[in-house]
Amino acid sequence: MDGFDLREGLVLAPVHGVRFTASAGACLADVTCPPYDLIDEEDLARLRAADSHNIVRITLPDGDHAAAGELLRSWLSSDVLGVDPSPALYVYERRTSGDVQRGLIGAVGLRDESEGVILPHEDVYPGPVQDRLALMEATGAHLEPIFLTYEGGGSASDLVDATADGAAPLVEAVSAAGTRYRLWRLDDAASLGAVATDLRGRRALIADGHHRYAAYRAYQARREGPGPWDFGLALLVDALRYPPRLGAIHRVLPGLDPLEAVEKARAAFAVASPGTDLDTALAALEKASDGLLVAGAGRFWLLTDPDPARVAAALPAARSARWKALNTAVLDGLLVRGLWGITPDEHTVQVVHDDAAHAVDRAASLGGTAVILNPLTVPGVTALAAEGERVPRKSTSFGPKPRTGLVMRLLEADAFTL
Repeated sequence: MDGFDLREGLVLAPVHGVRFTASAGACLADVTCPPYDLIDEEDLARLRAADSHNIVRITLPDGDHAAAGELLRSWLSSDVLGVDPSPALYVYERRTSGDVQRGLIGAVGLRDESEGVILPHEDVYPGPVQDRLALMEATGAHLEPIFLTYEGGGSASDLVDATADGAAPLVEAVSAAGTRYRLWRLDDAASLGAVATDLRGRRALIADGHHRYAAYRAYQARREGPGPWDFGLALLVDALRYPPRLGAIHRVLPGLDPLEAVEKARAAFAVASPGTDLDTALAALEKASDGLLVAGAGRFWLLTDPDPARVAAALPAARSARWKALNTAVLDGLLVRGLWGITPDEHTVQVVHDDAAHAVDRAASLGGTAVILNPLTVPGVTALAAEGERVPRKSTSFGPKPRTGLVMRLLEADAFTL
């Protein structure tokens, strides 16, 4: 597929999708998995045990990127994975008993942030970017679509719904939790043209996948001239029709004693005891718009009313008032870096998506401290992104995130030109 003009705005190109074949010999739910950054050690062991062909063996290869590349190539040569012979956009549906998400999987045209077409909203850690880049170099593939949202309501969204409501799916999988995933192909010229026309002039927010998007851009920068590296695998969802969920990302600091942490926090916060059980403490946190819940040693403390002078001194002066009011900005700038004297990275500050109980349990098992946060708001995050600001690293947990392994992409299979 060729002839794409990125000057026209948001572009989602059809790809030769890489998918598990019937010869994989297993239920599709057993060979697919959540995104790599939602999988802890316990999840990893369970997924590996579920099937010898679970895609997690490639997306999380224990740092052996070369082995991941060899495994991908062996699965392709043995027909465990197949490459669709013609390019397509893929209609994606995720359905639970109370929720439906639909969108399009394809190759999004990569854009510089200054162009205002692909809007990142979150900073990244260099370590995960380098890890994803190394995996991309070793495999020559995009294994997991990033998650983009846009304000749609147009013909592309109508086409997605008409396809999902009116045609038999290409594949279907039901996870152990009962979540149903379905895919359809859009490969006719009329449908692809309608999508391209509707997206022209629009812009998208990176809801999830900032590290992978940064890796896309780094991979692109290492190549000369136009090519398939100018595009990255993505799920694009109309946020007006299928609004995303936004959860919090909690922090676990393995080396920080909770009693010491609270004593240091008293220099800049009001400290209260919100109860002795997690549910009561979470209810108190929800009522405190500026609250941070510290947990450890079987206890909870609610931090509120951060000292404005301390906040101003700890946070970058050039940042907007909206940014300085973010709970993650106050946590990272005033508490973690400031009062606690910790330089945050993926080792000193671990993250747990959404699940406060899991964060508390992990801190307890490590003898450290957990910090539980209220989620940010979608309008607030979008407003910051539109103004060119990014929230601190790991501030948002947008969902539902796309299932890994339903559609992948080999760069060598797509001969794009611009």
